[in-house]
Amino acid sequence: MVLVRSLTSLQHQLQQVLHVQNSCTTRMFSTTDPAAAIYRMTRLRVVDNSTLGEESVKRGKPPRVIHVYKKNGIGKVGDKVLVAIMGQKKKALIVGHKMQGPRMTPKFDSNNIILLEDTGNPTGTRIKVPVPSLLRAKAADQAKVLAIASRFI
Repeated sequence: MVLVRSLTSLQHQLQQVLHVQNSCTTRMFSTTDPAAAIYRMTRLRVVDNSTLGEESVKRGKPPRVIHVYKKNGIGKVGDKVLVAIMGQKKKALIVGHKMQGPRMTPKFDSNNIILLEDTGNPTGTRIKVPVPSLLRAKAADQAKVLAIASRFI
C-alpha cells in the first residue's frame, strides 16, 4: 500500500516537472513548419543586412505575411508582400520560396524576403543569399534590388 502511494506521488511530481519543461521550451520557438507557398501568416526569412531583419533573427521572431499584393493571394518570386516584423508593418520583396516553380527555376530551403521602404528602395545595403535570375525580367520594378545583389542563380 505504501509502495503504491509513493509511486503515484512520484508519477505526479514527474508530470509536474515535464509540464514545466514543456511550457518553457515551447515559448522559445515556433512549433509550426514553414509553409512551402507564401500566403497569409507564412513565416519568412529576411536575407538582407537591414537592422530590423537582423534584430528579428536575434530575438527569434521571424516576420509573418499580412497581405500578398496579388489577386490569388499566393506569392512567388518577384511579388511584393506586406509583413509584420518586430511590431511594425513593412513591405517586402520575395526573392526565394520553397514551393516548386516552373521548369528551370530554383527552389530554396526557406522563404526569403528583402525588406523595402515605402518608396520601393531596399532597406539593406547587401543581400546575403543568391537571387534568382528571373528577377532580371522584372528589372523595371527591382532595379535597385538587382544592384545590391552580388550573386545570381
